[in-house]
Amino acid sequence: MKLELNNNPPCEIKTECLVIAVMEGGKPTPAATAVDLASGGAISKMLEDGDIETALGKCHFIQNVAGIAARRILAVGFGKAEKLNLARFDRACLAAGKALRDHRLVECHVCLQEAEFEETGADDRLRQAALAVHRANYLYTTTKPLKDDSPVPLKSASFEGGEELQAALEQAHAIGVGFEKAKILGDLPPNICNPAYLAQDAAAIAARYDSVELEILEESEMADLGMDALLGVSRGSANDAKLIVLKHSGTSADQRPVVLVGKGITFDSGGLSLKSGENMMQMKYDMCGAAGVIGAFVACAEMALAINVVCLVAAVENMPDGDACRPGDVLTTMSGKTVEVLNTDAEGRLILCDTLTYSEKFNPDVIIDVATLTGACVIALGHHATGLISNDDELAAELVAAGSSIVDRAWQLPLWEEYQSQLDSPFADMKNIGGMPAGVLTAGCFLSRFVEDQSWAHLDVAGSAWKWGSDEGASGRPVGLLAKFMLDRAG
Repeated sequence: MKLELNNNPPCEIKTECLVIAVMEGGKPTPAATAVDLASGGAISKMLEDGDIETALGKCHFIQNVAGIAARRILAVGFGKAEKLNLARFDRACLAAGKALRDHRLVECHVCLQEAEFEETGADDRLRQAALAVHRANYLYTTTKPLKDDSPVPLKSASFEGGEELQAALEQAHAIGVGFEKAKILGDLPPNICNPAYLAQDAAAIAARYDSVELEILEESEMADLGMDALLGVSRGSANDAKLIVLKHSGTSADQRPVVLVGKGITFDSGGLSLKSGENMMQMKYDMCGAAGVIGAFVACAEMALAINVVCLVAAVENMPDGDACRPGDVLTTMSGKTVEVLNTDAEGRLILCDTLTYSEKFNPDVIIDVATLTGACVIALGHHATGLISNDDELAAELVAAGSSIVDRAWQLPLWEEYQSQLDSPFADMKNIGGMPAGVLTAGCFLSRFVEDQSWAHLDVAGSAWKWGSDEGASGRPVGLLAKFMLDRAG
């Protein structure tokens, strides 16, 4: 979708739809005031009569308003002015984007960023509004083509503002492209999106951006490196594992990179610890950690950030066959540490531990891994917050702040030594599960043992990266958090 700025008076802009904000209390936005004056008070009259709702996210189309060049107006409710914050602003803008998409409009002009509230500047609101409209515009079509009555994605959207907001708009577009990439990869069925497909997609990314280089490690190369934990997960699958290495060189080579590590289990049957049918049917989403880091990497390349980034994707399928890893097996990791596998459905940490060890070859400034790692994280935080565990409180604070500033929020959980004992094993250096208590924390403890000398953070996106039910599909998270983190780092 094309995004652009238009600083002409909103009432004079010829467009399919002019999008304005309405709220309860507070000062009306300039665009809402201008439309009301041009229409002889039509907007204020409809508000008084209750024909336009101001509740958060309520959308009302108004056709052929007198004195307005636009064919129609979309009035978007922002709720009570005193309650408006960035999260509520984002919800309202997302609702507007979905209404525009579902109304089958081709283009529009948006003035929602005029809704002011504390602790935000015009560039923050413009970026968030444009990103929300871009995100809402996504429709999955790979295996389900659009029908005559289907919603239609916008082709373009202009936003109120001048050249001083151009950078924020370009950031929104780039991050929106990253979100779209993550959503598409997450939503693809597992018979299409397997490890080889992710490798092919990575090759297309490398071909698209001059700053990007690609390396693919095959199973034989991983075996030579001693990645027996990663390969142990892959043993039961007919699809070979791939270790995908994408490098963005945005600054001098002596600058240590941000390393992103993604869990790419393209389908998770549970292995021999077979999942139930209800829990297995949506396990194509177990590669959303990989989708998230790939999406964030694409956003970084789109913005041409002056930062070095390495994106590592462990692309593996977890299947049961006669050669599959068994409960009770002991695997030797690339680090030399041994792991007793008590549950083959706790496979994400096995592919990540070897990938984390491999990441040290890049002399990273920080390492951030992303994974749909534990159902326990869903129980703890639901679907709104990403779980964050880190051995570096400063890094954790950076990530939390980045997520809050773009409404892709994370919540830090403890990494206390007391939890480590739950991983003790009489037959190996550790076991791969720590029992029911504090499952999200013991998973973090497991990973921490492979980054002891690194500044590291783990993002558990099991609850935030995808949804099920009537709104089923990949969310694209934590693309926003990671992209904003790298944008802030690049300066």
